[in-house]
Amino acid sequence: MHQLSRRRSATDVFSLAFLDVVSCGFGAIIILLIISQTSEPRGPEDRIADFSTEITRTQRELDAIRDEIGELRQLVDGEQRETFTLREEKQTLQQRFAHTEDAIDDTALELTATTRLSQNLAMVKQSLSEEMRRLQAVVEQPWVEESPIGGIPVDSEYIIFIIDTSGSMQSRAWPAVQQKMDEVLAIYPRVKGIQVLNDMGRYLFSQYEGRWIPDSPARRKAILKRLAGWRPFSNSSPVEGITAAIKTFYRPDRTISLYVFGDDFSSGSIQEVVETVERLNSLTDDGRKRVRVHTVGFPVHFSPEPSPNAVRFAALMRRLAEDNNGSFVGLSDL
Repeated sequence: MHQLSRRRSATDVFSLAFLDVVSCGFGAIIILLIISQTSEPRGPEDRIADFSTEITRTQRELDAIRDEIGELRQLVDGEQRETFTLREEKQTLQQRFAHTEDAIDDTALELTATTRLSQNLAMVKQSLSEEMRRLQAVVEQPWVEESPIGGIPVDSEYIIFIIDTSGSMQSRAWPAVQQKMDEVLAIYPRVKGIQVLNDMGRYLFSQYEGRWIPDSPARRKAILKRLAGWRPFSNSSPVEGITAAIKTFYRPDRTISLYVFGDDFSSGSIQEVVETVERLNSLTDDGRKRVRVHTVGFPVHFSPEPSPNAVRFAALMRRLAEDNNGSFVGLSDL
C-alpha cells in the first residue's frame, strides 16, 4: 500500500514537470512564429514600390534642376541681348562720329571757298550794275548808296518773303525784320501779288496757302501787323522755304522777287542747295531766270566774331543771289 502511494506520487511529479516542459516548448514555438512573421523578408512588390518612390523623388529633383537651368538661360540670353544692343549703339555712335567728321571736313572746305568774305560780311554792299541804276530812276523813293536795300532790282510783278522765325531772330532781330519788310514793300509801289512764308515753308496767312495775297495798302498793313506776333517753328535754314516758294509759285510768264531774311544756315550742303534752286529756277526761252533771289542778312551771330553758321548763310545766299539775278545785303547792325 505504501509502495503504491509512492509510485503515484512519483508519477504525478513527473507528469507536472513534463507538462511544464511541453508548455514552455509550445510557448517558445509561438514566440518564434511571431518573430518570424514580423521579420519576414519583403517581396518584389515592396521593392518596386520603394523604387517608384525613389524615382519620383529623383524626378522632382531633376525638374527643379531643369527650372534652375531655364532661369540661368534666360539670364544669359538677357545679358547677350544687352551686349548686342550695346554693340549696336556703339556702332551707331561710331557712324555718327564719322558723319560728324565728314560734316566738319565739308564745312572746312566751304569756309575755305569763302575766304574772299571778310569778317565784316555784315558790311557788304551790292555794287550797282548799269541796269540797276536804270531801274533806280523808276522808283519814286531816291536811293542812297548806304541804303540797306540799295542795289536791289525792282522789276518783279510778284514778291515773296522767306523769313527765318528761329529763336535767335525772334529775340534779337524781330523789330529790324519788320522794319526791313516795310522798306522792301515801300520800293514796290504796286505788285500783282505778295506772299510771306517762314524758312520752313509755313504761310503767314493759312487761308492764302498756295495762292497770292492781292496787293493793297490795307493788306500790306495787315501783313506787317500779323508779322509782329508770328511764331512758327524754324530750323534756322532757309532751304525749305526757298524750294517751297519756287515750286509753288514759279511760272515761265511771271517775274518774281524772292526776299530771304535770315541770320544763319545751320545744316546741309551749300552745293546741294545751289543745284536744287538751279534746277527749280530754270532759264526761260529768252535766257533769263524768272525768280530773283535777294537776301537781307541780319548780324545776330556776329559778336564777338562771325559764327560758322552765319558765314555759311552768307556764302550760300551770296551764291544764290549771283546765280539767280539777285542781291545780297548784309546789315551792319540791328
